[in-house]
Amino acid sequence: MKTQRKTRLAVLALAAALVGSLLLSSCGQQETQTGDQTQTQSGQAVNVNYGISNPWDSLMPYYSVSGSNYSRIIYDKIYDRLAYVQPDGTCLPRAASSWESAEEGYAIVFHLDEKAAFHDGTPVTAQHWVDTLTLITDPACQILGRGTFACLTGTDEEGAVQAGQKVGAEAVDEHTLKLTFKNPVVPEEFLVDKNRELYVLPTHLLTDIAPADLVTDDFWLSPVGSGPCKFVSEVSGSTLVLESNPDYQLGAPGFDTLTITVMDKSNLLTALISGDLDYYAFGGSITEENRAVAEQAGFTVQEGTVPSTFYELMLNNETLSSPQLRQAINAALDKDLLCQQSTGTLGTVTDSSILPGTDYAGPAAQSAYDPDKAKELLAQAGYDGQTYTLACTSQRASLAALIQQNLEAVGLKVEIETVDSATMFAGMNDGTYDMGVASHTPTSLPLWFTGARLTPQNNIFRVGDLSTYTTLINAIGQETNQTARIDLVDELEAYLKQQMPFVPLWFGDALHVQSNTVTGIDYPSSACCNENVWQWQKTV
Repeated sequence: MKTQRKTRLAVLALAAALVGSLLLSSCGQQETQTGDQTQTQSGQAVNVNYGISNPWDSLMPYYSVSGSNYSRIIYDKIYDRLAYVQPDGTCLPRAASSWESAEEGYAIVFHLDEKAAFHDGTPVTAQHWVDTLTLITDPACQILGRGTFACLTGTDEEGAVQAGQKVGAEAVDEHTLKLTFKNPVVPEEFLVDKNRELYVLPTHLLTDIAPADLVTDDFWLSPVGSGPCKFVSEVSGSTLVLESNPDYQLGAPGFDTLTITVMDKSNLLTALISGDLDYYAFGGSITEENRAVAEQAGFTVQEGTVPSTFYELMLNNETLSSPQLRQAINAALDKDLLCQQSTGTLGTVTDSSILPGTDYAGPAAQSAYDPDKAKELLAQAGYDGQTYTLACTSQRASLAALIQQNLEAVGLKVEIETVDSATMFAGMNDGTYDMGVASHTPTSLPLWFTGARLTPQNNIFRVGDLSTYTTLINAIGQETNQTARIDLVDELEAYLKQQMPFVPLWFGDALHVQSNTVTGIDYPSSACCNENVWQWQKTV
């Protein structure tokens, strides 16, 4: 305890020194409002320094090899999306001013903002959205993640338009877009699920590019979008400079330039305290351990209102082939201890992937920790002393060690392999590993997790027979009556608890360090891969 206290005091002293350096370096520099722009008294342009811990992998928004949120949060600024999504599932206008369900749930009509324009001044029309969807569902166009659009009529199960068909997108008039679906959809649920994958492209500038060459064309070295920021320059994998779009329909950002810099995650808070950064993605997230450091340095720390992280223990259902064996693992884990070790007081133990507080969430989870029951289930499963592999990233090595201790306490042998995240997920997918510790950003949708991981295209848990899951998931997806849908979700949840294809662990709440130099930031919504930069204002 004394050692921990000394360490904390040393960190606080460092933070205080950094703050002092910041105050000295910024002494005498003031800013004034000049028209629509914020400028220093010296007349210099106002820049927001933005940190991010992983690089984007392409500036073509439909060609992210990783499909990661680090790329999506960049696309969010250059390109426009239909809506602005908040963590509780609320959808606010963005490129679309409003929307409504049509054709008994088989279509959504979007009324587009008539003030929207591309960075070259060309107005954004419904036809641009139709042409975008037509282009990216063209089988010759080598986009990634096309399965996102398999929900639209005219497409196959991989999201490519079928021969002789047209994708389900229509320009009703210049500013009215209608999307048509294979199954009934709820507009807000479609937006929560797909909004971060759907961007309008300047198709009027792409007519001379063959669909087969689109994603690798030099156009994306200096792209044109219709988002709140315009492209200026890029050092690939390192730095991206954007500038404020003064004509953005929701308002011009309150800065001149936005410089996005990739740096090690462990350095983000230090850079914020020293003044090298004004803000960092996602939402200035901070651990409870570092909360005192930030507050001692003069920063306000905001607690998130909706859980921002879901933790799970991935299971290989091929090697852990018995439901009793998988249930034994669940019963052997002291989730309260694991949660506390990882998140302190900011976690809530769960027995489900459904976000707490939503209409689909069941009663609060009761502790399933029961070592004696775990031993009985191991005996029922016929466990013969085999050693299983548990994969984790280096940041979660101590958590994996606790899981290992829990499992070995009931007689289940486990060895830990520390790998990077990509290797872990690839190893779970190809059967290299038996277990893996993972976390994800949840949404308010009941199928946000299971609907994407229990499919033939993404059977990461290596379930031998997906038929029951497929039937239940499809039934939920096609049901629009709320009461009936809740009943179907309950049925799926009961089946998940019986089969235990993965072990839900806990939901973690976020802490956000508020910027001392930029106002107007919506911190929690960054978890949805969108940021309200049009409302940001650099103040000092």
